[in-house]
Parts: sequence; C-alpha cells; structure tokens
Amino acid sequence: MIRAAITAVGHFLPEDRLTNADLEKMVDTSDEWIRTRTGIRERRILWDKDKATSYMAAEAARDLLRKRGIEPEEIDAIIVATVTPDMFFPATACLVQAAIGAKNAWGFDLSAACSGFLFALSTGARFIESGKHEKVLVIGADKMSTITDYTDRTTCVLFGDAAGAVLLEPDTEGYGLIDSIERVDGSQWDLLCMKGGGSLNPPTHETVDKKMHFLHQEGRHVFRYAVAGMADVSAEIMERNGLTGDDVRFLVPHQANLRIIDATARRMGIGMDKVMLNIERYGNTTAATIPLCLHDWEQDLRRGDNLVLAAFGGGFTWGAAYVKWAYDGDTVARTATAEVAESA
Repeated sequence: MIRAAITAVGHFLPEDRLTNADLEKMVDTSDEWIRTRTGIRERRILWDKDKATSYMAAEAARDLLRKRGIEPEEIDAIIVATVTPDMFFPATACLVQAAIGAKNAWGFDLSAACSGFLFALSTGARFIESGKHEKVLVIGADKMSTITDYTDRTTCVLFGDAAGAVLLEPDTEGYGLIDSIERVDGSQWDLLCMKGGGSLNPPTHETVDKKMHFLHQEGRHVFRYAVAGMADVSAEIMERNGLTGDDVRFLVPHQANLRIIDATARRMGIGMDKVMLNIERYGNTTAATIPLCLHDWEQDLRRGDNLVLAAFGGGFTWGAAYVKWAYDGDTVARTATAEVAESA
C-alpha cells in the first residue's frame, strides 16, 4: 500500500509582533483578559501592504525545499489552504508556483477556514496514494490581519499572519497519513464568516461602511461547537484506529483557543505534555497553525511517532487525521543549522 508521508516541513513568520500590550492601546482590552480567555500573548503581523498571502506561502515553500534538498522543478502539485488569497483569481497556488520556480507543478487553492490545512493534507494524500504524483506541496497560509477589524475587541486579539508547509511523498513502509475524517455543517455558516466580497455581497460603499469585509464571529456559539467538534472527531479517529492515549506521541491541534485544546486533550485521554502549543506566540493563524506546530516540534519527532491532527473552523468545518511520522526530525534540524552556519 502506498501512503502519503510527510517528508519535510517549512514555515514563514513575519518579523513584526503585535503584543497584548499593543492591543491595550488600540481597543478596550487587557493582557489578563486575553491570556485567560485565549492563551495568547502576542501574534505576528505582516504589515507590509505590498506583501500578501502568496509571499508568505512562497517563503514557507522555499524553507521546505532547502531543508529537503530538492529543486522546485521536482514538485508535481501545490495545494494552498487559505481564506485570504491574494485575489479571487488567479489562485494563490499559481502565484506560489511562479514565485518559487516550480515550473512543472500545477495547483489550486482550498478554502475551509481553520480546517483548511487538514482538508488540503487529505486531498494531497490522494494524489500520492493514487500514484499520480511523487511530490505534493501542501501549504497553509493566511494574512488574517487583512480581514481583521482592529476596533472589534472580541476578534482582533485572536489572529496573526503566518504560513506553514509540508511535502508529501510516497511511502510503502507504513508511514504517512493513515486515516482522516472530514466534516462540514453549512447550517451554522453565519456564526463565523466574512459576509462581504463575494458574489452575494460584492464590494460597494455600503458593504464597506457596514464592515462586511471583516471577519465576523459569534464567539460563545463558535466556542461551544468547536469544543464538541474537535474533541469528538479526535476521539473518533483514535477509536477507529485502535489508539489509546499511551499510543499517541502528540496531539497537533488547531491553535484557536487554549480552552478548546485542553478539552480535546482530555477527551483523548492525554496530558498537556503531549500537546503541541504555540498559540501563546503566534495566535490563531488559521490554515497555518498545524504546519507551524509541526515545524516548531520537528526536532522532537521520531520515525514512527503517532500524531493526531485536529481542527475546527468556519463553515462549519472540522476534522482529524492520524499520521505516522516518517523521519527523525532532530537529524533534519541539525543539518539545517549546520547549513545556515556554513553559509554565514
């Protein structure tokens, strides 16, 4: 059986930080209020108006290619999960393909909000499993600062900008994406959405004045659905693959809210020492959160580790994936560090 294994990870984070102290000067909020309700202390923001989601996605792809030691011409397909594309068309994946020089690749964007990376991972895996492609680049990237209303204290504290990427390649030794579950419920779409900009509400003076081009969220309702959705689907994928808490090396959750993550871990029967967390430093980067976690914990991952990936997002969309890790991350980290030192 051919499985799609993650063979490399890459990332990009803007240099500029937006701290809770900064937000205290912008809206009626406080560091204590933000930390106790979300777990966030700061987030990265790409303030440069001339750089958009494709820029971050391309930088993450370049980081991945360098670490994997391959040329961009070797990439067969590019899938970009995002809700903040540079424009409606062309797809962000087309812009990334041109930027990195992946002249032999085709690609497309996938929109599933915070579940976007999981859905893209599952989609990319099918191209590998079918034998159609050898190298599929899956990127989660969002410039959330462009659709965030920085006068809305309930949402502006949550989001940051970033990109994360993984490379999928064939594996016949039992490593890679073992199983995945994807769910949607469109009946609750209006609880987490952006109402303006599409064919229903194209841009007008009225839609701009009504702030319809910013993200809208009914926080309490979304929180309730997210806790149930992420926890249930994570437990479900463990049950149907015969996994216990002892079998799981790490939970890799979407970084939306520390309380949602804690509830998911408890439902899975694992301690927080087995949970990848970087929400404190980056906030909610939407489609980028899960690959960012994989990057940050790469050096701690070993060949054969069992990972459960889980997310919940607007749509509603949610899902989970069971991944058996394919390589020793510390070896890659040491090699990358040595290359940086040599080039310096």
